[in-house]
Amino acid sequence: MADVAGAPATKVMRAAARRHAQVDGDGMTTREPVPGILRARPLAIGLLVVAIGLAVYTGFRAPSAWTATLHSVSVTDGFRRRVLVGTLLRPLALATDYDYWVFAGWSFLVSAAVLGVVVGVYLRTGSASVRLLIVGWLLLPTGGYFFHEVGYYDHVLYLLLFAALWLLHRNRVVLAVAVMTLSVLAHEITVLTVLPIFAMVALWRLAFWRALAALAPPALVTGAVLLAVAPAAPGATGRLAATVAQADFPYRPDALALFNRTQSQSWQLYSVSKVLLYLAPFLTIAVVAFLVLRLVGDALTVNVSRPPLALVHGVIAAAAITMPATLAFAGWDKDRWGFLLVTNLVVVLVLHLRHTGRELTPPQVAVLVAAMLLITHLPLSYFDGYAPRPLHWTAIRQFLSEVVHGHVFVIPTR
Repeated sequence: MADVAGAPATKVMRAAARRHAQVDGDGMTTREPVPGILRARPLAIGLLVVAIGLAVYTGFRAPSAWTATLHSVSVTDGFRRRVLVGTLLRPLALATDYDYWVFAGWSFLVSAAVLGVVVGVYLRTGSASVRLLIVGWLLLPTGGYFFHEVGYYDHVLYLLLFAALWLLHRNRVVLAVAVMTLSVLAHEITVLTVLPIFAMVALWRLAFWRALAALAPPALVTGAVLLAVAPAAPGATGRLAATVAQADFPYRPDALALFNRTQSQSWQLYSVSKVLLYLAPFLTIAVVAFLVLRLVGDALTVNVSRPPLALVHGVIAAAAITMPATLAFAGWDKDRWGFLLVTNLVVVLVLHLRHTGRELTPPQVAVLVAAMLLITHLPLSYFDGYAPRPLHWTAIRQFLSEVVHGHVFVIPTR
């Protein structure tokens, strides 16, 4: 009798358990999302649309002449750094006499692809915590900055990172390593931005020594690129300058001048200490938030069989968040480095949550929201005299007028 009565009860309990378990986009079982707007799919989609809309409104512009100039740089022209994109686009550039929209179209496609990955994760995940992170990133100054820096190589690097992680998840390790190695040829800051994130995930999915082997090719290529005698062959910048001077956009001589300077010469043009001081609040908030989130709950704890390896995982995750701060020694784009710091923090947290299949606890959510509120007080200045659009009726009406009349797509003068 007890068995007969227990069977229906067991079925009910199992059904309830199935209802309280959701499958994430990568096939991992997760707990039921915390209640609220992010739990209901229609409301969650509506919130995402609003967040993207505000980010687009705040920062959207046509790709700059600086990025178009850099996209014209190719290995066949005698350049040795940042040549991946320009080499791929060179046939089209030659066929169109270096038409601006070859480079601008590429930039929009890359940015749209990165945004598509973000939206795809948001829609496929069953985790309210992941959705909170994505919406928060879009509503922070980073959301507008993402659309402002369209054309910069940062978007290419994140797109290649996402492709490498997708391949790594499907155990295509060689292809994943090849993609990360190519990212170094897009921009050498790969080693300080996306490579640490790739290292973090590789250590989760691969044996320790195999993960180190996977990191060796991009690290070696980075060393070869950075130790190159000169970033461009003699006369390469002059020849390319003469070519793009005939293009339909105002090419940036200062962009090509990058390839004629050594790093020590670049350090003479700005103060590394001032850039580090600017980044200090970003770095402090990111580090403190990550450490507190790790301490007040287990949602970000990766289970491993050997305790020393758990420490390695924590160190690599912290490095993936903090390494963009060392870009102060690479250049003067301090606002861009701040954007990368916050973005890396969000990417690392999202990857942890998707890997562990857990939700943030209420105390962790409180810590995360507090960190995001602090970050809103760290505005990111824009390039070339641009500024974030203020959210008031006059500015909104002007933006709508620019969209309707196509002025928003006019080639920037810089």
